[in-house]
Amino acid sequence: MSNLRERLRDTEIAVAPGIYDAFGALMAERAGFPAAYLSGASIAYTRFGRPDLGLVGMDEVASVLSAIGERVQIPLIVDADTGYGNALNVIRTVKLFERNGAHVIQLEDQSLPKRCGHLAGKTLVSAAEMVGKIKAALDARQSQDTLIMARTDAIAVEGLDLALERAEKYREAGADILFVEAPRDVDEMRAVTARLGADVPLLANMVEGGKTPILPASELQEIGYSLVIFPGGLARAVAHLMGRYFASLSTHGDTAPFRSQMIDFDDMNNLIGTPDMLAAGARYDPGNFEDQS
Repeated sequence: MSNLRERLRDTEIAVAPGIYDAFGALMAERAGFPAAYLSGASIAYTRFGRPDLGLVGMDEVASVLSAIGERVQIPLIVDADTGYGNALNVIRTVKLFERNGAHVIQLEDQSLPKRCGHLAGKTLVSAAEMVGKIKAALDARQSQDTLIMARTDAIAVEGLDLALERAEKYREAGADILFVEAPRDVDEMRAVTARLGADVPLLANMVEGGKTPILPASELQEIGYSLVIFPGGLARAVAHLMGRYFASLSTHGDTAPFRSQMIDFDDMNNLIGTPDMLAAGARYDPGNFEDQS
């Protein structure tokens, strides 16, 4: 099980890149990150070519999570949106996600249909309803090493002060990590950490082009954050690479001009562990079990 709870007690901030499949998780693990963030938005972008408007369901996230959890050991922070309904839905979500490999399960206080935290037009459930969801999540988890993260989207809807009041209620309800979404400047970020950071780890969300200024991990650490995610960064980088790759292929009719930016067949197989899997499979070849009598 993850040691992420212990890791978040360190003075050094933990950087968790966003992922959306097992291949990205494998690459993040190989790069040495202490955790990875399974982004619901990135699943929507890459699996369906759609925006983050609550279109991805619980079972779809669980399916992706299961594939990732089977492949890597890196702790996984999982975006569970609103819990996909009321407190009873939250109970099912937490049990399913924990069973499929989640180490941190993130719940937010938006109402349905939810949307990206950096889009306008969000609406919220009451703080009391969210408190009930947090308590349901805590009761549903099977291990104390599974952490429950509470996110509030209230800055855009109710303003900073009420957002901080909500976050305090979520901390009192027992949330292990707090995520105050979309502070609009460094002053608001400092207000978040000054009010909340003494008692619970805080997450910073870096969305390229979003409402919160993009800061390096070292500066976020100085401000008082324990954890930073870059949830859509990989999807945006891949989109940029795809555009250039397809343009080159369309222009030239082959991949030769792009080969310096690709890995070849053997490198890919070594990366994903093909030789090891073939060797493991060879142990069960029929020739090993022929009747010797």
